[in-house]
Amino acid sequence: MYNPYAELSPADIEQRLAAAEACMNDWQKQGLNLDLTRGKPSTEQLDMVSGLGFDQLLSSTDHYAADGTDCRNYGALAGLAEMRALFGGLLEVPAAQVIVHNNSSLKLMYDLVVQCLLTGPPGGSGPWSRLDRVAALCPAPGYDRHFALAASLGLELLPVRMREDGPDMDQVEELVRDPAVKLMFAVPQYSNPDGVVYSGTVCRRLAEMEASPGFCVIWDNAYRFHHLVDEPELCPAILPLAAEAGNPDRFFEFISTSKISYAGSGIAAVAASPRNVEWLLGSLFYQTIGPDKMNQLRHLRLLEAAGGLEALMERHAELLRPKFRLASDMLSARHGNGAVVSWLEPRGGYFIGLHLARGLARAVVAECARCGVKLTAAGAAWPYGHDPEDSCLRLAPTCPTLTELETAMKVLCDAIEVCALRQAAGVLS
Repeated sequence: MYNPYAELSPADIEQRLAAAEACMNDWQKQGLNLDLTRGKPSTEQLDMVSGLGFDQLLSSTDHYAADGTDCRNYGALAGLAEMRALFGGLLEVPAAQVIVHNNSSLKLMYDLVVQCLLTGPPGGSGPWSRLDRVAALCPAPGYDRHFALAASLGLELLPVRMREDGPDMDQVEELVRDPAVKLMFAVPQYSNPDGVVYSGTVCRRLAEMEASPGFCVIWDNAYRFHHLVDEPELCPAILPLAAEAGNPDRFFEFISTSKISYAGSGIAAVAASPRNVEWLLGSLFYQTIGPDKMNQLRHLRLLEAAGGLEALMERHAELLRPKFRLASDMLSARHGNGAVVSWLEPRGGYFIGLHLARGLARAVVAECARCGVKLTAAGAAWPYGHDPEDSCLRLAPTCPTLTELETAMKVLCDAIEVCALRQAAGVLS
């Protein structure tokens, strides 16, 4: 990306900059307090789930699973059989290859990396903690919490370029030759923040490539069902691909209901090879005597009340489509897609990744903050928070109301213009 304002005459830049700065000063006086930092469900989405009776779905006598399990009691370490079968069908693996647990898929990922450090994954060469160096591949722009998780446990973060069909596989295949590279993160369906869907070619190369013993991929399929279009492009089911390629233990696939039911009261699951599931359960045995099965039962009842997962997700999409359309239309109307800023038209997920001219991202975030609009920190989508071009922003349009979002987008579009003009004038701080 380049800054087209640099092509204006000095006089035009000065005139337009004065008008743009006056506009930003007007915004500053309005005392706004708008937040586009995180991809949270809106109040309307949560109310929709409440409207299906989510809080009252279990009666005083409805606490038995289909196989007779009393969900109020201990047991069922791997989760309810019905819920395991449900997720297994959705992820195209047998129910026996699924573990269903409590609210946070991120916690399951953290536990996985900790166990790898302590004991090493199946098929590996022992605990990662015994190695002089352990590195993780981090497709970037990517999910900041993945990067923070790995860094907090002492892993070295290696950025991998993201393309429109997934991570740059030439770079991945080169990096995994290093025996210190033991982990890779992936958000294969509607990546955070750009909304990329990994292609079949990328998935097959990830499944087939040579890597050091015990190398594994955290396959975070958080947005697998969060479509915004009627005919979505779907990433291939990775576990069958890996088994076919002779690397069945490579992938740990994570999924949750965090943006399907209540974000703070959902359930999370991990699907993996039979050997990996046995290994994970061996660790869970010492951590808990079973997950919250009543919540799992409540989620089963919710899907029944909604007419199935697909019907429930369509209700979510109806609430989200206008927000993504508004954000994209306003950006297009002010800046076009590819002039000062570019982005992939969102087909699903919870974010829009904005790509600005080099050196503008931090300035735009600061200018928005001055006017009362909070954006995710510039650089957050890169390992260690360092965007080498200072050009990438993550936009989260899901939580605000349409009116709030419209105001925030006006401020953002104005901030992009004023910062680009300052850069062209040579006065960008």
